[in-house]
Amino acid sequence: MKVKRLSLRLLIVFLAFTMIAGMAFTSCSMFGARSAIPEEVREEAKLIEEYPVEEPAAEPEADMAAGEFVAEETEEEAVMEQVSAASTTEQYGDIEVTGDRKVIKNAYIEIEIEKGKFQETMFALTNLAEQNGGFVESSESYSDSEGKLTSGRITIRVPSKAFSPALNKIKEMGTVKNISSYGQDVTQEYVDLESRLRNYEAQEKVLLELMKQSKKVSDSIEVQRELSNVQGEIEVIKGRMRYLDDMVSFSTISVYFHEPEPISTESGMGFVEALKRGARGAIRVFNSIVVVLIASSPVWIIIVIIAIIIWQVTKAKRRRAGKEQK
Repeated sequence: MKVKRLSLRLLIVFLAFTMIAGMAFTSCSMFGARSAIPEEVREEAKLIEEYPVEEPAAEPEADMAAGEFVAEETEEEAVMEQVSAASTTEQYGDIEVTGDRKVIKNAYIEIEIEKGKFQETMFALTNLAEQNGGFVESSESYSDSEGKLTSGRITIRVPSKAFSPALNKIKEMGTVKNISSYGQDVTQEYVDLESRLRNYEAQEKVLLELMKQSKKVSDSIEVQRELSNVQGEIEVIKGRMRYLDDMVSFSTISVYFHEPEPISTESGMGFVEALKRGARGAIRVFNSIVVVLIASSPVWIIIVIIAIIIWQVTKAKRRRAGKEQK
């Protein structure tokens, strides 16, 4: 055991000595390599680093003498450069927000109305939208267990200036159970769309002018292709701007209104309802059993046939046994 420990210690000391010797050899080699460079060479390199020599620019006459000529631009490249120049001028122009901010206003309100006033409330909400210059976007009506219309949902669009007055008028039609409203500022998106539209319209003017000046069929086809893409982008941007204008001009109010829910009692009506529910449950169970029996009828038929065969075989055996006994 002691011999093993001694051997291990000697191995560790040998490895440490080897590493130290290797590091010392490397340092000496680097120092020697640095010292091997003459002093004059080092001074000259230092001067070159401090004062770099600038290379003379190539003269155009030398290039021309060497036979290098600048190629003339084709009409297609000129078209692309003019379109790109128009695009850059519009794209990096100053964007300023002018006029009022564009905000889309929306609201949701739930009210409880008096019993029997469903139709009256529906008419009042429709009339409210029309009186303010708006319209009904959608409406739904729901009936109770007796078939009477007691609740519904209606979505109206009113001008943005009439948003708050219309919402206050709706609150007066019943007891407010839930209400929420929010606004979505789309001013930045609208400004970006306007900037992109000016950009594409500038490209369209350039392309139309180039279309008139094109003499080759290939150039005309290339310009027409670019013009078609630009005009398509213009239509997409205009469509989005029309949608934002409509959403900003007319605010949206969604109203859910309902009559008070009937209070359930534990009188005779409750007992009758319990009997009805029990009868409906029994009918559902009976229907389920019938469905299971019909679905498993092939299995039952096979079981009956096997039972008949076994009964006939058993009966035949009994007859044989009776005859043998006689």
